[in-house]
Amino acid sequence: MSLDAGRLRVLVEVAHAGSIAAAAQRMSFTPSALSQQLAKLERELGCRLVDRGPGGTTLTKAGRVLVSHGEAVLGELRAAEEAVRAVLGAEPDRLAIGTFSTAGRILVPEALAAFRHDYPAARLSLLDLEPPKGYGLVTSRDLDLLITHRYVGVPLPGLAGLRRTRLLTDPLRLVLPADHPAADQARSGLADLADEEWISGGHGVPNRVCLGTLAKQAGVEPHVAYETQDYEVTLALIRAGLGISLVPESVLRRTDLTGLAVRELRGVRPSRQMYVVHRRRPAALVAAMVTLLLRSAETITTAV
Repeated sequence: MSLDAGRLRVLVEVAHAGSIAAAAQRMSFTPSALSQQLAKLERELGCRLVDRGPGGTTLTKAGRVLVSHGEAVLGELRAAEEAVRAVLGAEPDRLAIGTFSTAGRILVPEALAAFRHDYPAARLSLLDLEPPKGYGLVTSRDLDLLITHRYVGVPLPGLAGLRRTRLLTDPLRLVLPADHPAADQARSGLADLADEEWISGGHGVPNRVCLGTLAKQAGVEPHVAYETQDYEVTLALIRAGLGISLVPESVLRRTDLTGLAVRELRGVRPSRQMYVVHRRRPAALVAAMVTLLLRSAETITTAV
């Protein structure tokens, strides 16, 4: 049996988009046409690859395995196309970047501006992605590089032929309402805050995993009363006296701290690590952008 590359691409696009309808829009097909291609692929393999539901699609175990291989296959096909164009004298002229929101504010603008100055003819694109999403998009060459992060307690995804370089370490600070009793102390332990109401992401979100990991080490169970991934919302809730949170220093550095008390945790120094991920043999444009991102990260680090 020989797998059809076109149907394999359909599966990968559905996995990346999260639904058949969204993938169809990206590929300029009708949802029914994509469903038919998926069904044919499932019949060829003799197994179900996706579970279809009202909220979108979920990959089965077999589907996850095939998507991982499919991303690599699509990446190699696109690499072959680029190699032929290089033989014909065409230079790579596009750079597709994936990033999460904080990096999009503090790292990317300066680096993109410098890149645009140095490579005015390059076609740039930016995609907003919350970690750990995005690794497969680099493998399939939908993205040229990914800016991502890792919180304490969250495992790093496998590289599968990619390269990951740390950009910076972003310390996590304890943020409380300015009139909170613990605001009078330079440091507080998580055990001291066991009865507090916390603000964090939902279950499985990296900052929630981090909070749970640190609390378990301290022998306490945090009560998360308000769930949000948006740090601006988090800080607004803290100002209103509704809870406390762990917030990355990079977020606080660009925030009006009125009504807030920023402290350190006692006994631990939690942080999130920021990384840039790209293929092992990056093109010249990718290598140039990585250099600019490292420079931007160094500027942020030395400004602390």
